[in-house]
Amino acid sequence: MAAGVKSLSKTFVWILMGLLMAGLAGFGAVNLTGTVRTVAQVGEQTVSVDAYARELQREIRAIEAQTGQPLQMSQVRDLGIDQAVLARLVAIAALDNEVAGLGISIGDENLSREIVQIPAFQGVDGKFDPEGYRYALDNAGLSEAEFEADLRRESARTLVQGAIMEGLVMPDTYADTLAQFVGARRSFTMATVDTSALDAPVATPDAAEVEAYYAENQDQFMLPRSKRLTYALLTPEMLLDRVELDEGAVRRLFEERESNYQQPERRLVERLVFADQASAESAMAQVEVGGATFEQLVEGRGLSLTDVDMGDLTAQDLGAAAEAVFAAEVGDVVGPLPSDLGPALFRVNGTLDARITAFESVEAELRDELAGERARRLIEAQAESLNDMLAGGATLEELAQDTDMELGQIDWTEDSSDGVAAYAGFREAATEVAEGDFPEIGFLEDGAVFALRLDEELEPRPEPLDSAHERVVAAWTADATRRALQDKAASVVTSLATDGDFTATGLSHRVENGLTRTAFIDGTPFDFMEQVFAMRPGDLKVIAGDEAAFIVRLEEELPPADTDELTQMKRALNAQMSQALAQNLFDIYVRDAQTRAQPTLDQRALNAVQASFQ
Repeated sequence: MAAGVKSLSKTFVWILMGLLMAGLAGFGAVNLTGTVRTVAQVGEQTVSVDAYARELQREIRAIEAQTGQPLQMSQVRDLGIDQAVLARLVAIAALDNEVAGLGISIGDENLSREIVQIPAFQGVDGKFDPEGYRYALDNAGLSEAEFEADLRRESARTLVQGAIMEGLVMPDTYADTLAQFVGARRSFTMATVDTSALDAPVATPDAAEVEAYYAENQDQFMLPRSKRLTYALLTPEMLLDRVELDEGAVRRLFEERESNYQQPERRLVERLVFADQASAESAMAQVEVGGATFEQLVEGRGLSLTDVDMGDLTAQDLGAAAEAVFAAEVGDVVGPLPSDLGPALFRVNGTLDARITAFESVEAELRDELAGERARRLIEAQAESLNDMLAGGATLEELAQDTDMELGQIDWTEDSSDGVAAYAGFREAATEVAEGDFPEIGFLEDGAVFALRLDEELEPRPEPLDSAHERVVAAWTADATRRALQDKAASVVTSLATDGDFTATGLSHRVENGLTRTAFIDGTPFDFMEQVFAMRPGDLKVIAGDEAAFIVRLEEELPPADTDELTQMKRALNAQMSQALAQNLFDIYVRDAQTRAQPTLDQRALNAVQASFQ
């Protein structure tokens, strides 16, 4: 019983927290006269100011530890934390009031046994430490009397909780019914009717058919809510023809990046360093006679290959070891050779040829880079004057006329990503712009500048037929194809109803045996199995898909397979529903206890506690 009490007590408070929040909404917030030591009176029990402050502080610190940010009291109220803490304490007090009325107590002997078994109060020898006990309680701001009274009440609450919740078992009928539903199986024959089975392909619609389909299905061709924006844009590319570059600047940039373009021959090497020459020679001898591999030598030193990997090195990087390393083949181990850390063995893992890039092959690339950078500086120099023009009342149209900026217009939505909408800065500005906002110069990621104006906000509306024509034709064709496939399937069903021979239909068909509701057949609609399970043995049905129609004949209804998975599922369902039943009964009991306790709150005391956290 003690084990059961402990197990239940660990979850008791959390069980109550969510369930009893709503009950607090019905309390009358009245001012209690007399003492301000309590925040609530619940029957014969009270919720003290100290208890409320401690729980509120504990909750706040827990959230701060999760978020890493300090929590202000205004945020605590906004999040409802103060109400959650109060609801929890009032619920516990209501149950304490009920337990006290029942006269339930664990007794001094059981209380003592509980205390000495708490690990926090035990010394290094595993035995109860009275000094450690008092020290821990003092740090928690509790006296021995307060803690023991709290523990006594908690244990009594747990006894009542266990008496209500333990031993409740949901009848097997519920789990059996669910298992029957989930595990039920069906066997059926299905044939696929695709476009190859049609007598003739679907014809292209004429203008009248397109217009009629568009008129009847405008909801399929709606434009989203959007903003019609006018913008002026100046990008570095627009100024490239105005940038003058001399040959010397391009050549100097090439020389500055010489290390990127002129790379000498390199080797991919691993290096294992030894303390002295004798150790290195001994290790090399083992490699030469086959007594050890390079990997084994590395592992024997407690290292991994990543620890000895040097990457790609030039002859200059290798110093005195360069000649031997560069003369070795891939996979060879050479040494001992000198290194900056001592004698070492080197293994060659690859060769990289020298890469010499001529100036002429990258001249155009470097020229464009320099020109783009200078164009960005030109734009930056113009930005202030462009902003001054806008501040002076110039329109975007005048800006485009009098400067290098170009004018454009876009019906912008949150999904827009083409043209100027490819810029993240433009999308952000387009999102925020509102009617009446004055255009301002803004910078974009590549050094471009822009300004925009909201002309009109457009509600969702049908896309004009001219621009939607291709999509309307595609939708009409898909719809006509589906109808043709279903008509063809219906004619096949008529013949199947007479002779029942799928082979005679000439269609591709197959038999599926013992499939459950969760089975998936490639190419079928998402609700295919649900439609199959709605059939009865012998039924024939056409199930429409996007690119094919399926003719299905249900052959057999089968019970769930007797598997370990099904047995485990039934057990889990039984356990889950039994727990839910016990929880519901306990909820009812606690709500009733709370109602009969008639809690009242002292709003002044609550305000005083919360003010102390400011």
